[in-house]
Amino acid sequence: MMEAMRILKATGVKPRRTIRIALWGEEEQGLHGSRNYVKNHFADPATMKLLPDHEKLAGYFNLDNGGGKIRGIYLQGNEGVAPIFDAWLKPFADMGATTVTPRNTGGTDHLAFDAVGLPGFQFVQDGLDYNTRTHHTNQDTFDRLQADDLKQASVIVASFVYHTAMRDQKLPRKPLPAAVPKS
Repeated sequence: MMEAMRILKATGVKPRRTIRIALWGEEEQGLHGSRNYVKNHFADPATMKLLPDHEKLAGYFNLDNGGGKIRGIYLQGNEGVAPIFDAWLKPFADMGATTVTPRNTGGTDHLAFDAVGLPGFQFVQDGLDYNTRTHHTNQDTFDRLQADDLKQASVIVASFVYHTAMRDQKLPRKPLPAAVPKS
């Protein structure tokens, strides 16, 4: 995400909307960082009382499945964004990024945004040996990163956030979910 921001800064573009990056804590312990941020800034999923910033958010993109190349994006059932993301991925087909899937994926911080009706998305990535060998182990180290994969991902993320910031409208949203009271 930091490299995506560096790319945007280096190109001198002037986005129409604010682009913000976030580095969450406690994702592995229950998405505590992102859920707390969403609750404090957008809505509490227990009540679905929307805060003013809920209307302002155009989109949220997450990259959290290891260090592999981006191959596409999960729509989280938000079919309204499919043609938009198809168009945005076309320039990256030669880099292997072509998949726009309506499927949901779990376990990453985009779920906190999706839970309150905000357009939150996770990129589809090559797994490499992340889930079998390095995930949550002492082998999950810097030297296992693939520089070319990180460069490809940074360019695609920069493009997606730039396009989101430049749209006349915010990204399409799914209907608001019902409140999920705490038990």
